[in-house]
Amino acid sequence: MDVELVKKKTEEINNIFLQNKAGIESGETIVLFLDECHLLHGDLNGYVWGQSKIRIEVPITNEKDRQTYFGALNYQSKEFHVQSHPSGHGKSTVKSIKYLQDKYKNRKIILIWDGASYHKYGEFRDCLLEVNGDKEPDEWSITCILFAPNTPQQNPVEDIWLQVKKFLSKYWYLCRSFKIVKFLERFFY
Repeated sequence: MDVELVKKKTEEINNIFLQNKAGIESGETIVLFLDECHLLHGDLNGYVWGQSKIRIEVPITNEKDRQTYFGALNYQSKEFHVQSHPSGHGKSTVKSIKYLQDKYKNRKIILIWDGASYHKYGEFRDCLLEVNGDKEPDEWSITCILFAPNTPQQNPVEDIWLQVKKFLSKYWYLCRSFKIVKFLERFFY
């Protein structure tokens, strides 16, 4: 972790908050912290016992049993929005952002998230160009701010995912199928 970059990014985020203080307080500007959680069936009971000097390989037989969740934490209201998608990629990102745009119609949205490639390129970049056009940055409908690389501690959504995974681990004995795992994941919210 680059401490100076973290400090610089924290200052950048604080400055965005200050510049948009009136809009944030009035509700005209919505600040959302975002992140994805990739849930794989079998993650819940991933412990293996054996001799520490011998490598144990566990074959993965359920590559298709996976679910990606996009989570957005509203800074003001603390409301947590969850969207499920087959995987984390540009199309899923755009669908999640369009959902948030619909949820917060006619309001400026500030997204704060990590630097995953599908948060910066391809379909999402095209979406931003469509939404913001050639407006000046202070007039954008959607503004994206990236956390410093490799700093999950900056994102409060990471704490929510950790609580979900702890919840699922606590009730691992109920998870006889991936359908039940996904139900429990949604039940948590």
